[in-house]
Amino acid sequence: MAAVGLASIMLPFSVTGAAVVLPQLSGSLHASVTDAQWTLNTFNITFAALPLAAGTVADRIGRRRVLLLSIALVGLSSALLTLAPSMMLVNIARTVQGCGAAGVLAAGAAILAHATVGRQRQIAFGVLGTSFGTGLALGPMAAGALTQTLGWRSVFMLVAALSLPAWACATRAPESNNPDHPGLDWPGLLTFTASLTALSVAFVAAGAHGWTQPTTLASFGGAAALLIGFAWLELHQGPRAMFDVRLFGKPAFVAVVCQPFTVTLGFVILLVYLPAYLQGAGGRSVAESGLLLLPMTAPVLILPLIAAFIAARTSLRAVLTAASLLIAIGAAALTTLTDHGSWLLLAVPLLPFGIGVGLAFGVMDNAAVSTVPVANSGAAAGIFNTMRITGESLAVSAAAALLTTLTARHLRTSGIDARTIAGQAIQGRIDAANHMMTVDGVTHAFHAVGLLLAVLSTIGAILTYVALAPETTALDLDLGRDDGETRIRAIQGTQQRGQRVDSTADLHTRRARIPGHE
Repeated sequence: MAAVGLASIMLPFSVTGAAVVLPQLSGSLHASVTDAQWTLNTFNITFAALPLAAGTVADRIGRRRVLLLSIALVGLSSALLTLAPSMMLVNIARTVQGCGAAGVLAAGAAILAHATVGRQRQIAFGVLGTSFGTGLALGPMAAGALTQTLGWRSVFMLVAALSLPAWACATRAPESNNPDHPGLDWPGLLTFTASLTALSVAFVAAGAHGWTQPTTLASFGGAAALLIGFAWLELHQGPRAMFDVRLFGKPAFVAVVCQPFTVTLGFVILLVYLPAYLQGAGGRSVAESGLLLLPMTAPVLILPLIAAFIAARTSLRAVLTAASLLIAIGAAALTTLTDHGSWLLLAVPLLPFGIGVGLAFGVMDNAAVSTVPVANSGAAAGIFNTMRITGESLAVSAAAALLTTLTARHLRTSGIDARTIAGQAIQGRIDAANHMMTVDGVTHAFHAVGLLLAVLSTIGAILTYVALAPETTALDLDLGRDDGETRIRAIQGTQQRGQRVDSTADLHTRRARIPGHE
């Protein structure tokens, strides 16, 4: 628990810390807008693409071995970041850091699941969730304080320091593996990673050159082709496939898998780009910009356990729908954002945003595995986590392009110059010659993004409420279990809905019609 908990704190801190220090990092190393954006994108791409592959490798060669290697990768790459003299080395180190983070995420959870049972397991995964919440809640504040006192390199030094006790504890973790696990899906892994990279390239090109330029359109076309190729490969890979595509035939599962795109989209955008706005447009210190995010980040630390209790008393459907509606309210309230606003005014959109995300984080994983038969729960969890991190990765690159485009429209200059000024502005570097106009442009860009997020979250709330209706999920949930008591509950629930099930044999006949059950 200590090993996985310490290692897990490093992951969100690697995201939030890099976002907070980005203005100082890019200014110190004289980075272009594109290079600075790749500091965020390189980590996110490898972190999103590799968890399923890392989990497969961990099953084959040993989960503790992969955890130790992954912690070492995160620690060594973070140490390299403290010494990097150029943006090229920074981005290489961030790529390696993302690979290590993916391994920590996959191997850490697998070790906890294998080494604990019953109440021990509940406590262990509670610690895991708290570790992630701690990294998200305290990351911006700690990164801001460190940057202001010791410089931006100290943030990565802290991650490197955390890796030492995590690695030492992991050496005592029990080893386990599954030599019968199907091999790694190399074609699927390569096409999925390539499609994510192409999408990120497309969004960076859109921000730098425009959405209709040949380079941008070619990148989007390449990403679409790779994504189609990935789907085709997964349909023909059989048990080796990264994704069990049969699960996407269940509307309830699709609704839950799409939740990260409506729940975490806005959260990640604000977590990454609001500190830069507060520093550049608002003139706040690095430490103050991190502290101002507490109304959004603190609920993510506190609410997940409470959300699980509420869902037990009500339903996953009610909690996830309410979470999306709260996020929609917070996103709509972003229209009150100003560069000179008080802490209280800033809390108006951030608090409902944080409450909604905190509630969703407490039940999304459970919802993902609860909407499929138990035999498919592992695949469902892997797909869900991959989709969640993929959504976060795409949110970072897409938001940069959208904010840049919207900001550039408010500037008197046009073309590349306007996009360069706008790109620097969303990274916290406001052009002194056009300060007032640039600040006004960035502020209006955040307002527009807030309204877009409000619409997406409202649609997500409606789809979640419809897709998770009890009559469409209850029988599937019960039929996915094999114990006699659950079969009785399934029969009783079906009879209460006015349907007739004559016997357990009849029930098994119905079960055989569910995809995945021969």
